[in-house]
Amino acid sequence: MRIDVVTLFPDFVQQSAAVGVVGRAQQRKLLQVETFNPRDFTHDVHRTVDGRPFGGGPGMVMLIEPLRAALAAVREAAPEPVHVIYLSPQGTRLTQGRVKALAAMPRIALLCGRYEGVDERLLAHEVDEELSIGDYVLSGGELAAAIVIDAVGRLQEGALNDALSAQQDSFSDGLLDCPHYTRPVQHDAWGGVPEVLLSGDHAAIARWRLKQSLGRTWLRRPDLLTQRVLDAQSRALLDEFRREYSRQQQAAAGDGPQQ
Repeated sequence: MRIDVVTLFPDFVQQSAAVGVVGRAQQRKLLQVETFNPRDFTHDVHRTVDGRPFGGGPGMVMLIEPLRAALAAVREAAPEPVHVIYLSPQGTRLTQGRVKALAAMPRIALLCGRYEGVDERLLAHEVDEELSIGDYVLSGGELAAAIVIDAVGRLQEGALNDALSAQQDSFSDGLLDCPHYTRPVQHDAWGGVPEVLLSGDHAAIARWRLKQSLGRTWLRRPDLLTQRVLDAQSRALLDEFRREYSRQQQAAAGDGPQQ
């Protein structure tokens, strides 16, 4: 997969994409990240990429022509069709489902805004999709681009050393991930690992993990459960988790013994 990024800060994007899983994916030729600086497509001595907004107000707006030329260069850089995304708090919220869909594309381009944003006419004619990473405002789209690159890059086949890691991620099946433990088995201050994880009983471990995922989602992101149809096993496991959680809360409050 190839990801092209139109940005005023190409070094930041390249450095963030050179480490960890995404860096390894690039080394393995599973992912290619390229950057295009709009300043390289200007024609004045100051390499101007922004202008005052019509109608007045604070800040500056990114100009059409440098961005249009940069996107034209993106399209000409490889033969595959490219899906152009503008990273904006006004876009559709990025979800794991959308990440999976993007990861299946041969090519995407990420347009990073700065200042007060981008001339609306460019967005209307050159952009296929607007994406938001959350309901807050950043100084520019580069951090959002790094998030998209990481989320999409790690799903490329062979990027993760264990393919099951992606399948067990939070949101991969609409639920939050279950708790994880490693050495030591018994910690002096914080107790031990749940016995089921040491049992070697893979069916029991899978059942425990699903119950914990359901319960953790119920506690932390109940909105996700409203979007998911639970089968009979999942409903029973969630009810079991709720009963156990209620007893734990009562015991912690001194209202009864913990069972």
